[in-house]
Amino acid sequence: MRHYLAFDLGAESGRAMLGTLDDGRLAVEELHRFANTPVRVFDALYWDTLRLWHEIQRGLAIAGRERKLRLDGIGIDTWGVDFALLGADGALADNPRHYRDARTNGVMEKVFDTVPRAEVFAQTGIQFMQINSLYQFYALKLAGSPALKAAHTLLFMPDLLNYWLTGVARAELTIASTSQFYDPRKKTWARDLLERLGLPTDILPEIVAPGTRLGPLLDSVAEAAGLGAVPVYATGCHDTASAVAAVPAEGTNWCYISSGTWSLMGAELDEPVINERVLAENLTNEIGAAGKARFLKNIAGLWLLQECRRAWALEGAEYTYEELVRLAGEAGPARARIDPDAFLEPGGMPRKIAEHCRARGLAPPETPGEFTRTILESLAERYRQVLESLEALAGRRFDAIHIVGGGSRNALMNQLVADATGRTVIAGPSEATAIGNVLIQAIGAGELSGLEEARAVVRRSFGVEVYG
Repeated sequence: MRHYLAFDLGAESGRAMLGTLDDGRLAVEELHRFANTPVRVFDALYWDTLRLWHEIQRGLAIAGRERKLRLDGIGIDTWGVDFALLGADGALADNPRHYRDARTNGVMEKVFDTVPRAEVFAQTGIQFMQINSLYQFYALKLAGSPALKAAHTLLFMPDLLNYWLTGVARAELTIASTSQFYDPRKKTWARDLLERLGLPTDILPEIVAPGTRLGPLLDSVAEAAGLGAVPVYATGCHDTASAVAAVPAEGTNWCYISSGTWSLMGAELDEPVINERVLAENLTNEIGAAGKARFLKNIAGLWLLQECRRAWALEGAEYTYEELVRLAGEAGPARARIDPDAFLEPGGMPRKIAEHCRARGLAPPETPGEFTRTILESLAERYRQVLESLEALAGRRFDAIHIVGGGSRNALMNQLVADATGRTVIAGPSEATAIGNVLIQAIGAGELSGLEEARAVVRRSFGVEVYG
């Protein structure tokens, strides 16, 4: 019996999940859950990074001091693109910004003034979104950032937390591949791109593969948590990479939706697909477990519903997600469809959706149930569009859509996707990200032989729901 601790940090919350691998089966248990709430200071939006570090230490202490567990590994995954800058002393040069911070407004176009859009894509194969690390990086230069001038090392969010656990500063491959300054064909940083933009490349750390053992816990961290020299693994540090590793699929005629705050819809390929057609469709080539290419599209996801729920709570109306889905079922078919990707910045989401509808001559939703139904139907329609693009560009048909992550628990959503796409939807496991995190650790530890065996463990250990 082996015990692995997976820290899974999403845009809304984080968890410490214990994974127990025994006789080819995996069980997961939540040890600690905590909010991940961004903080606004003046016009800037930040992650509460030290609070997240505090909660990680709390999760370690629950495992060590309260549960008296002997851990065989620890791994961290987070959302993509955001990063920290460290000074020569290893301390934060500034607090990391949130990808929804407005500093990247208009920055893509300024990048293209120096390096044309097609050339950026040719070097990176990444979907163009203003939240990408490249535009955050360039925004620092345009602003004359003192933190950038003082920077000695750039670390993405899970790499920063791994550094605080071990003292080892490395960039894990799957998270580096989200940046839009990683070259998936050369398998290295896109240094030429950065140099043409006048951005420093000497602050970029060595890249390591998922499953790499970074080192043991620092003595001070281990002692505080009541743990020994537990190995820390660079797991699939991008949460989608870990989630896709836990898709319980066989063969090649399937695609996936990692459903949460964002919806990541894609296929697992042996090599990236970088050509003019992919550029025109604005798809992305990220890297996954076992060196696979995650050929996918980033879609807004359930963040729209999260923001609506938050807005209603501010007005005194508290709804659970289960209540909203029930109300959406009762509301019947939506009167309008929206573009889920048209809503980037937080705040006032019901108002923004209503204005979006009116500006297009559509009847806006009025009740929470109608808003929820509009969001879910619009996402299902967007998935249908993306499925068509994936099949055309990958040159194959996908008979099944695996939906994993928290959104896989939404039965109404799953059925809407099956109806919209005409494909079989296989929903689950809902804890795919934490499961994949654990399994990639186990691969790194030599407990599992690779991705195929890991997925066999998932099929033996967790049930799914089928919609058609």
